[in-house]
Amino acid sequence: MKKFARTAKEACSLGLALCLLACCLAWTAPAQTSDTVVSSLLSTGLSRAAALQIALRQNYAILKGQADLRASYGVEIQLRAIAWPKLSASGAYNAQDSSLIEGFPLPPPLSSYIQFPDQNWSADIKVQQSIYEGGRLTSAFRSAKLTRQQALLNYQTLLADTLLSVRLAYDDILLAAQQIAVNQASVEALTRELDDTRRRFDAGNVPQFDLLRAQVELGNERPRLIQASNDFRLGKASLLHLLNINIPRPIGEDVPLSLTGDLDALPYEIDLTSALGRALEKRPELAALRKAASLRREDLVNARAGYKPSASLFGGYQWQSPPYENNLSADLSGWIAGAQVTWNIFDGQLTRGKIREAQARYERAQLDVDDSARQIELDVRTAYFNFINAREILDSQKLVQDQAREALRLAEARHSAGSATQLEVLNAQTALTQARTTQVQALHDYSAARSRLQRALGEDMEIVEK
Repeated sequence: MKKFARTAKEACSLGLALCLLACCLAWTAPAQTSDTVVSSLLSTGLSRAAALQIALRQNYAILKGQADLRASYGVEIQLRAIAWPKLSASGAYNAQDSSLIEGFPLPPPLSSYIQFPDQNWSADIKVQQSIYEGGRLTSAFRSAKLTRQQALLNYQTLLADTLLSVRLAYDDILLAAQQIAVNQASVEALTRELDDTRRRFDAGNVPQFDLLRAQVELGNERPRLIQASNDFRLGKASLLHLLNINIPRPIGEDVPLSLTGDLDALPYEIDLTSALGRALEKRPELAALRKAASLRREDLVNARAGYKPSASLFGGYQWQSPPYENNLSADLSGWIAGAQVTWNIFDGQLTRGKIREAQARYERAQLDVDDSARQIELDVRTAYFNFINAREILDSQKLVQDQAREALRLAEARHSAGSATQLEVLNAQTALTQARTTQVQALHDYSAARSRLQRALGEDMEIVEK
């Protein structure tokens, strides 16, 4: 039962990889030019689902992964070749100087019938089938299947990594856009405060300290807006690079790309114990390493086959010129059949060396599986703790922004009534900006931590937005 369950899980995993590959191949038809894609994105905006679809269609890493997958199918065919029959045809023509032909003294009646020609030819067509190779025949089919499965799992890993990169890049742009909005609002509020303070200073109602303080606060806020704007430009360039979209040269520094998605806080519940078990079951990297270990075991089978004989059968048809007649237009023909057995009794310990190498590589592959499992557990724990941390920070910020906005309103009211200083107003404004910035950063960190946790668990990234 355990073996059946493990086989079923592997089949499900491979089925998923095949579905993802089918989606990619479907999306490749009809290819768009970069200019067309950019024009469409600039006019309609880019959703998270559309970004993922474009990446699956034309991301360079995925395209190279598809090429590697096709190459693995070629390897699979090569591995099975040893077990299939071989059909071959050959032909030869020879000519030599008549002085090289040694004659035999024969009586006159015979000498007219027996000749030693100076030219001859031969041709044949032959089918050969191996029937025993010391275990290599059945191993070839197992190795071919394992190679295909490993390639699909490696491709599934590549897809998951690429989708994660696109999601994170998309969220980074949303974060930068929100930070621009927060910092722009703060700059505008501080500008208004500075104008009001300058009027009060000109009227002699406030000291110069208040004016300087307002100028310093505004000066401190502007670099944050500049940095957020730069992050926004770089984020869009990075996302378009992941999507393999060339930015047209006429477009200036800032690509007018708009995103239709939002930073969300969709709930995600899972405990650490379930997360660890799910990751060890679903992570394609671990499954690929298990296939690699099985392939190394097949290498050991092939190495041990060097101690055993090999046998094959052959049959075919042959044509040749007569050996005792100087007439190239005549021919002798007929079928041929036979069997062949070879056995290297002593090969200078070549087989022994191959067995030792294969055994060591098999043991190394098993260690890779164990080490990868431990690394996956560490990845899951790290991603899980970061997700819990991001969720707790996000929960802690639910009321802070409202409280900071109310504190600013009260400070401004008290300042207008003359019961509060300008410093209190500026502090309240700074606190509101910090609360908004923390809220936006918490949303981004939660979304990124959730995506990384899902990747650590080996879960599928959603391609279609719900």
